[in-house]
Amino acid sequence: MITDYGDRLIVQEVSPRDGLQIEPTWVETADKIALIDQLSLAGFSRIEAGSFVSPKAIPALRDGEQVFQGIARNAGVIYVALIPNLKGAQRAIGSRADELNLVMSASQTHNLANMRMRCEASLAAFADITRFAADHPVRLNGSIATTFGCPFEGKIDEDRVLHIVEAYQQLGIQGISLADTTGMANPRQVERLVKRVLERVSASDLTLHFHNTRGLGLCNVLAAYEAGARRFDAALGGVGGCPFAPGASGNICTEDLVNLCEEVGIHTGIDLPHLLQMSRRLPALLGHELPGQVAKAGRNCDLHPPPGHIAGSIATL
Repeated sequence: MITDYGDRLIVQEVSPRDGLQIEPTWVETADKIALIDQLSLAGFSRIEAGSFVSPKAIPALRDGEQVFQGIARNAGVIYVALIPNLKGAQRAIGSRADELNLVMSASQTHNLANMRMRCEASLAAFADITRFAADHPVRLNGSIATTFGCPFEGKIDEDRVLHIVEAYQQLGIQGISLADTTGMANPRQVERLVKRVLERVSASDLTLHFHNTRGLGLCNVLAAYEAGARRFDAALGGVGGCPFAPGASGNICTEDLVNLCEEVGIHTGIDLPHLLQMSRRLPALLGHELPGQVAKAGRNCDLHPPPGHIAGSIATL
């Protein structure tokens, strides 16, 4: 096992898209923009700022154009848009998205539920997108949903995942994301698959996307990091989930992940106190408590004064 945690871990923030897409309460466009602008100051290299899907499918993100046109762009940040098809790519590029995130499931059943088409049709649609995007200064990332398991089909064959990775590469898609859409991954499985994928994809082009549905999210991060992965998605407060998969609760929590890294000596370049301030304000915006832990408990270095009835006794020691 790798014990030297000297390599930087890159945190990519997804709360404005993957986090908000499942929220039942409408978040005003101005509030989305303010959230992204604050995240832009925290040290992230990528922020998934929104999506360009049908407003009937994901009404919570129907203001994609207004969000992308209204944010204050930080020169050090890549602003990512999720897109389902060529029309979405055209809208995203027209709104100055820096990167397009294409998503297909490893599971045929989940792809039918999520994208309303078979995987073969998704790949054909991606070919149209890559041809269109070639004429524009935009990067492409291909996400593979249900990489580590599907709530309908169960375990996913690793060779199928590798086949999809190779299909993406043949289309000219630069980045690859392995997504644990419903939190079914375990650390041994993660370590094994990440090592196999890194034989085909560079660490700088590979992202891991974990959910904490069954409490293993941060364990899976460490397993992937020790296997050679360096890029990870996370969401402020642990918000989010897939609206088309039963039991798909929140993404791994950004501030909890950054806190873990600081505790074990992995550099992220993320401003944790800034994140904690943001996370503690988020429940008021969304109207409910969030699953993140460090925002509630504080960091280990956030000490408290002793109870008043023993303060005098401590002073005499």
